[in-house]
Amino acid sequence: MISPPPNPRPVALLSIVLPARNEEGCICSTVEHLHVELRIHNIPHEIVVVDDGSTDTTWELLTALKEKIPALAPVQNTGLHGFGRAIIHGLNNMKGDAVVIMMADESDDSRDVVRYWKLLNDGYDCVFGSRFMKGGGVIDYPRIKLLLNRMANFFIKTMFAVRLNDTTNAFKAYRKEVIDGCRPLIAPHFNLTVELPLKAIVRGFSWTVIPITWRNRRTGEAKLKITEMGSRYLFICLYIWLEKYFSRGDYKKK
Repeated sequence: MISPPPNPRPVALLSIVLPARNEEGCICSTVEHLHVELRIHNIPHEIVVVDDGSTDTTWELLTALKEKIPALAPVQNTGLHGFGRAIIHGLNNMKGDAVVIMMADESDDSRDVVRYWKLLNDGYDCVFGSRFMKGGGVIDYPRIKLLLNRMANFFIKTMFAVRLNDTTNAFKAYRKEVIDGCRPLIAPHFNLTVELPLKAIVRGFSWTVIPITWRNRRTGEAKLKITEMGSRYLFICLYIWLEKYFSRGDYKKK
């Protein structure tokens, strides 16, 4: 982990990007709880929810909720769909100078967003959460998915020689210059959760890790299909590994 710069620039507006596909059972509570938590701590924010081709009432609920919560900024991804594409669409539409990427199913804890905000203002470029370090935890994690998760993260940790044991977790925070410095973002699916942090690390942005908690969704269906993701994760890892060792620093933070 790299130390923060001595004169950190404060974050004026925090964007939270949530990709959502068929989340009518939880999207309103997710946005409401997040908004209340950030307002209690006087954090200037916008909540960018990206409707990624929902076929239920997710979009109608979001447009109605915006009347109650002006900080909500719902957008529709009308192009090709996919978890990564939805996040990229949200990043393209955000107005903040830092962003937290979260899940729409309320599996991530809004209180951890406040902790991310504080560390960004301490001067870090990125803040990563780990469910598997001291102080972190998971609730109702399916056993097979947990085993595959730990194997994948051990592989990434070894491959890149980094002290980060939860790279695949989407719930992370970045300053806008990190997002801009990691473009072009090419992962269309859940492998974006690996592309962003690994690019940020390889390209020399400062980062730190804190323990976070995660709870399995209580409504709706999980969107991650393990059987579809193995080769996609491997592709992104190899792509960034080649950059790390063969690009001669062409993409490093200047």
